[in-house]
Amino acid sequence: MANPSDITVHEVSNSTRNFVYRQPMKFGGRVVEDVCVLRTEVTLTRAATKKKVKGIGEMTMGNAWAWPSKIPGKITLRLMNELANRVASRAQQADLQGDPLQISHRIKDIRNAVVAEMQVEYKIQEPIPELAGMVATSPLDAAIHDAYGRALGANSFQCMTADYLNEDLSAYLGDEFVGKYPGDYLSDAPKSTMPLYHLVGALDPLSKDDQQEVLNDGYPETLEEWLHKDGVTHLKIKLSGNNIDWDVGRIVEVTRICERVASERNWKLSFDFNEQCPNEDYVLDLLERIERLSKPSFDRLQYIEQPTPRDLTQRTEMTVHRIARIRPVVIDESLTGAESLKLARQRGYTGLALKACKGQSESLIMGSAGAEYSMFTCVQDLTCIGASFLHSAAVAARFPKVAAIEGNGRQYCPIGNKAYMKDYAPMFRVRYGTVPTELLDGPGLGFDWKPLGEDEPQSEK
Repeated sequence: MANPSDITVHEVSNSTRNFVYRQPMKFGGRVVEDVCVLRTEVTLTRAATKKKVKGIGEMTMGNAWAWPSKIPGKITLRLMNELANRVASRAQQADLQGDPLQISHRIKDIRNAVVAEMQVEYKIQEPIPELAGMVATSPLDAAIHDAYGRALGANSFQCMTADYLNEDLSAYLGDEFVGKYPGDYLSDAPKSTMPLYHLVGALDPLSKDDQQEVLNDGYPETLEEWLHKDGVTHLKIKLSGNNIDWDVGRIVEVTRICERVASERNWKLSFDFNEQCPNEDYVLDLLERIERLSKPSFDRLQYIEQPTPRDLTQRTEMTVHRIARIRPVVIDESLTGAESLKLARQRGYTGLALKACKGQSESLIMGSAGAEYSMFTCVQDLTCIGASFLHSAAVAARFPKVAAIEGNGRQYCPIGNKAYMKDYAPMFRVRYGTVPTELLDGPGLGFDWKPLGEDEPQSEK
């Protein structure tokens, strides 16, 4: 007998919109200046009522992060969007039924088949990364969860329990999770407020002294100005990972500016190497220098993010055990499922980064595993804007141990938040370093969707 909360997917459609950044962002040696947002809309029915319900999901197609390649970025983005469209078409025809986690598992099989056929059809000389496939199909997964909650008249995070799901987490994480469900690791309501991690990109001017271009667009243009305007207390610093003098100097200068602006704040820092470090010693040497040259920087360090290359099956000698004795080391680019999590833990990683761009189902499953293993857990975005940021914030607000959320779309692409300012302005206008995540307690993923709109005119730069 079918579970009365089971759903059947009937219609799937995709659309996109392009946004231009107000200023470029640099990470891991790559510079990003614009973004394509992919929206997926699904129509489904619930077994108990047969009433059609619509759900929506959106995500920034961060191909520079998900598919770093010698292939031009315009091509990898086009391929990711085509992958998303082919999966959407197959999903509509696949008679997908069950709960969202089960359906997500079937969509992964569809995605793998599409990837294999595109690989041959376009004679792509390198494998399409799994991470690129996850990002491309994450709006579909989000839309299914959104519609699921709306069909049940509830917030979808509240529907991840044995009362609704057909299988426990052992179906996705193995026998040690028998009898356990994502709902066991989620809060019944979102946190009322959360600190926001402000990004210090590798090209971002820290003060007027190193500002090379004046935008005069009404937004802060230096780190110092952002600190004054938003009252931020959490900073994520993008580092090169291959130039220790520059990295140390950057950290010291960021802390100097923080002290000058507001020494009384309870500052927290994270260091993001974007997998660029040559070895573990690089990070250890950096930490030793930081502790000696800028003790406040060392004391404020909350966690370190992904110093090693993303393919953990390569460079097997490169572990992070010694770093993890000093601070939590968070796996990000490498985290694509249960097997990668197991391998990361073997290599010494003690934390994980959840990202809505990897899929709502994957976030719930990995977040549950992280909680069960007592791993340091954070939620990061992919320069998410508008609805994708609200979705990311909703994930952060439901996991009790997540202390802060990353949100840098407001820095680089505030135009992408415009449609949501009327109803959710406090989520994009940071005050005293925090955002009111209690706003994300509605049906579905927790918020109301707005029209995606038309493409922005391309920059003349």
